[in-house]
Parts: sequence; C-alpha cells; structure tokens
Amino acid sequence: MVLYIVSTPIGNLGDISYRGLEVLKEADVICAEDTRRTKILLKKYGINTHMISYHDHNKEKVTPKIIAELQKQKNVALVSDAGTPGVSDPGFYLIRRAILEGIQVVPVPGASAVLAALVSSGLPTDKFCFLGFLPKGKEKIKKVIKDMPSMTCIFYESPHRILKTLSILKEVIPDKQLVIAREITKLHEEFIRGSVQEVYDAVKNRKLKGEMVLVIGR
Repeated sequence: MVLYIVSTPIGNLGDISYRGLEVLKEADVICAEDTRRTKILLKKYGINTHMISYHDHNKEKVTPKIIAELQKQKNVALVSDAGTPGVSDPGFYLIRRAILEGIQVVPVPGASAVLAALVSSGLPTDKFCFLGFLPKGKEKIKKVIKDMPSMTCIFYESPHRILKTLSILKEVIPDKQLVIAREITKLHEEFIRGSVQEVYDAVKNRKLKGEMVLVIGR
C-alpha cells in the first residue's frame, strides 16, 4: 500500500515525467482535486485509472475512505489541480493522515509553479521563503509584508486580487524588486519585472488573467 504524491503539469501537458505517467496508469485509484482537469491529462496519455474527487470541501469526509482503501493494500495516486500536491491545497490533509496511519508516502516529483517562478525571476535563489496566498484584508497583508524574512519571498495570487495587492505592496515596499510570473508554461506566459512601483505602473491599466506567482526580492 502506497500513497503516491504525483506532480502534474501546471500548464503545458508535456511537463509530466515518465514515472508520473506510469504511477497514474498503474495505481488502483487517483484522487484528483479537479477530476475534469485531470481527465484532460489522462485522456491525452490514454490512462483509464478510476478517479475520485478529493478537494477542500470534502477532504474530511473522503479521507477515511481513501485510508481504508490503502489499508486494503491498494495503491493511490494523489494529484492536485496542477503542480505538486500538498502545496497550498488539501493534499496536505491526506498526506498527514496517511503518515499517522503508518502508510508509505512516496513523492513523484515534477512541475512546481513556485520553483518555476523562482528560477526564472532573476532574484536570489540561495535562500527563499514560500508564504502561500496572502490573507484577505489590507492590514493583514501589510503585516505579512512587513514581517517577511530577509530573503526572496514567494506568494500565490489570483487575477481578481492582483491590482489591490500591488497597490498595498507599493505603499509598504515600493522599491523592492518584484517579479510577477503569469500563466507559467502556457501560451501567454509572461514575466513582469521591476521595482514594486514600476510593476504596478506597468499593469495598473491592464486586466491580468490567469494564476500568478509573485516573487519579491530581499
């Protein structure tokens, strides 16, 4: 019985490893955060493994069922919406429970929006900190920004919040270097670089689309 943590593409469907495909094909079941999205990947590679939905709203109900299957000597592959499971998604809940139950957890490395954004940013990579999604509320965001460690820091951000977030950043750290990595590995991939103030000025009249990673220099 093995719980495989399988990284899947963050955009380009070619960005999956041979090992990842083998695990998805040979697993008894795939736990997918978004079965519709995962189905596109499986169809491309001719994989017909049974899927079940596993997301933030059903994790507490579904986790015991998955653990029960693993205890029946079944192999389970966990995939997220995109990228590496367990990073700012409900996969962490299942992984922790499996470990507590003495179930073997095996990572199958691959695509990661955090690392892709970091290494393409041009900002220092010797020390970095991933802080997930910024909280809601101006004062809470300000506090997180003021408390950032002295190293390159990485955040996720959504398109409907990006301009508001940038306006707060420019109040607190206008001269810090910032990179917005948008639509990584997709057709409209874009990296917007400069100081926080410069990046804000460059995008304030644009409607940015797609999921984004913000990389802030130290």
